[in-house]
Amino acid sequence: MSSSLTVGTTYRQRHGESQDSENRACCNEAGGAVQEESGQASMSVPEILFLCTGNSCRSILAEAVLNGLARGRLHAESAGSHPRGAVHPRALALLRQEGFSIAGLASKSWDDLDRIPDIVITVCARAAGEACPAYLGPALRAHWGMDDPADVLGTEAEIEAAFVTTYRILRQRIEALLELPVAQWLIEDPLRLRRELEHIGHDVP
Repeated sequence: MSSSLTVGTTYRQRHGESQDSENRACCNEAGGAVQEESGQASMSVPEILFLCTGNSCRSILAEAVLNGLARGRLHAESAGSHPRGAVHPRALALLRQEGFSIAGLASKSWDDLDRIPDIVITVCARAAGEACPAYLGPALRAHWGMDDPADVLGTEAEIEAAFVTTYRILRQRIEALLELPVAQWLIEDPLRLRRELEHIGHDVP
């Protein structure tokens, strides 16, 4: 795990600290500094980790699409339990074609994250069945299983179609996710959020 990752700084914990600050400010006539701290804390953004085994295609697509569509409301990263070390060139080409930034995308290990995620979404069955590192323990988890387009054999057109299908499925699921009050439910009703995320994985599209 990256040495810069600080344990105990999830969105729920940061939000809880800001709520405590707000409560103290209500009872403190000289609460300006506390309210300022609260305002800074409330600006934090929930972190979502898309996880698969190789971190070269599906999770990369999900990371780029969510960050492109969320417009700062949420932040995504991706990682793999056994990363391949390189992003699939078809994934990068498809993202460019669809107008998404590919800056900073890399195939990396779940041990090399700079942030503690609030939500972990697995996009392959193998990653869903693996034991996650201990620091991911507090994260809310959901599974969005789908086939790996990199495993498809066939003509150039058939392989390209597999990548496009994967992209479209992920985009539809991410658009459904963005309709949810993620930040609010992380604090107020995480079980409901988890149910909705699982529902998206099962029923969308």
